[in-house]
Amino acid sequence: MNAQRAQEIASSPILAEVFCDGIPIYIQHVDENKGRARIYPLNEPENEQEVSLANLIEQ
Repeated sequence: MNAQRAQEIASSPILAEVFCDGIPIYIQHVDENKGRARIYPLNEPENEQEVSLANLIEQ
């Protein structure tokens, strides 16, 4: 996923269908300079992690 689209999703009030390794996730923050995003699985909000934007897929 490109950084601009990830940022749009992160700032939108509408929940988009985004997956990381097949798991539905929520994007909290995007670091365009590093090409990374702070995410968490929808069913595990306490399991925050930082991943490469390349791992994110929008359905």
